[in-house]
Amino acid sequence: MPEKSLFPNNPYLNAVETLKHVSSIIGLDSNYLELLQTPQKVIQVGIPVRMDNGQIRVFTGFRSQHNNARGPYKGGIRFHPQVTEDEVKALSMWMTWKCAVVNIPLGGGKGGVIVDPNQLSESELERLARGYIQALHKDLGPNVDIPAPDVYTNAKIMGWMLDEYEKLNGDQYNRGVITGKPLSLGGSLGRDTATADGAYYVFTTLADKLNLRPGATIAVQGFGNAGSIFAKILFEKGYKIVAVSDSKSMAFSARGLNIPALLEHKRQFGRLDTFKESEDALKNSDIFSLKVDVLVLAALENAITHANVDNIQAEILLELANGPISPDADFYLYKKGVKIIPDILANAGGVVVSYLEQVQNASNYYWSKAEVDQKLSQIMREAAENCWRVAETYTVGLRYGAYITALERVVQAMQDRGW
Repeated sequence: MPEKSLFPNNPYLNAVETLKHVSSIIGLDSNYLELLQTPQKVIQVGIPVRMDNGQIRVFTGFRSQHNNARGPYKGGIRFHPQVTEDEVKALSMWMTWKCAVVNIPLGGGKGGVIVDPNQLSESELERLARGYIQALHKDLGPNVDIPAPDVYTNAKIMGWMLDEYEKLNGDQYNRGVITGKPLSLGGSLGRDTATADGAYYVFTTLADKLNLRPGATIAVQGFGNAGSIFAKILFEKGYKIVAVSDSKSMAFSARGLNIPALLEHKRQFGRLDTFKESEDALKNSDIFSLKVDVLVLAALENAITHANVDNIQAEILLELANGPISPDADFYLYKKGVKIIPDILANAGGVVVSYLEQVQNASNYYWSKAEVDQKLSQIMREAAENCWRVAETYTVGLRYGAYITALERVVQAMQDRGW
């Protein structure tokens, strides 16, 4: 059992703790460490929304702009009841590393609103989305800060936000200000599956290095957008998905689950444990203790902490979510020999295609899905190979190989700017 972290439930302090450790490995100048520990700007706003019953309700929103040495801030906007300022700050820092590790010219930002969107009507949701842009539009722009979808936001919401931004700024067709948009408004083909596609390219690039063989067993914790698409891709490529869990339930079959059928079952009934192929009535938390080759973490932050790290029996963990392993649990797993494909590499496919979307918006020329996939594959595979080389050079795990790669690139840009 590892020593308990000082910050078990604070993603921002966890992110800083990881930054400090990586800085010590490469001997980073303390001045750059000081600059990178704190976002350059954090904005909190109150967003008044007139509800359908005529009452005004004020929602709290955030935008954290961590570092723009390599390019404009870039990061999603999440609508979730558990959004906090520290969560958004952590996510913006991770976005800085994520953009740098895949070597695209963007910095790190992130936004969020404390809300359960499932409790809003569509008209209320639209007023909230437009209200967020009304409060923050002066701090956004294609050369300043570019939002995108995140947890419980989607292309439709991005379309509303783009429309509101263009109205407020008198700058019609400035489409590069937001990515993850509907195709009719300049969105990119392949953006809806980009995070999962990118993870697949990383996973297959590293499979031989991690001694993964055909027939490997896989469990997926988190069956939302990225997790379900990733599971479907793996299923179609012949991998055996033996377990899937979401926030309510879990499906398990040692023979392997039919993922397309499971997706349809969840769409109809809202649960996984009633799926006809599921062999056991297991709790969703039981997924952490399954003896599988690969456990995919595709839910939220701090899924694995001091409290449950001893339960982990998987040989490889792939972080499709942001920050799903706390630093103390991460160190313990590394010492135990568990291999981890880190979030800033594994789930960077979304921001890569967001960047490609911006490139298409700027040129007003749009690629086929095959062209987008080819560019995404090349970027993700090169990033995975590079992180592996750096990890071997420094004799560290893949997480630190990715962090060292990102940190060195960000600091180089800061130095070249004279910061």
